[in-house]
Amino acid sequence: KEILEKYHDLFTLRWEGVIGNMCVPSQAEWEQLLTNCSAFLFYGMERFLSHVLLNWSVALNIPKCRLVILLDLVRSQQSYRRITNSDIHKSCLHIALERPTETAMLLSLTGVGSVIATQWYTTLQENAERLEVLFENLLGFGKTAGQTVRVLQ
Repeated sequence: KEILEKYHDLFTLRWEGVIGNMCVPSQAEWEQLLTNCSAFLFYGMERFLSHVLLNWSVALNIPKCRLVILLDLVRSQQSYRRITNSDIHKSCLHIALERPTETAMLLSLTGVGSVIATQWYTTLQENAERLEVLFENLLGFGKTAGQTVRVLQ
């Protein structure tokens, strides 16, 4: 929340999403967020694709989304139990497609222009530090988020 407040003025007026423990987005909400954005930030627990249906995500067409930032792969005891219970019902191939490189490839195939993602498991604090550095480097030069996305294109 501190980072979003600090860089709030640099984002467009259409900044929207789900923050904290407000609710768990439905598949329709994920689709709406991804298809209506030019940049998408996921800061959360475990693998990003463990939160969305794989069959649904590969069928997306999201060429307007020029940048996806995935600050995922954070693990807690609770998230580990959730992901373990979820993975029991998935094939080995399905789980393999949720790994960072495969996730980036799948997002690229759906039309995303650039993907920035964590590669190894980490902590929420480390991801917060990464987000701060990323915002400082991308937006700290007086560019808005939209201008930054255009630069990355």
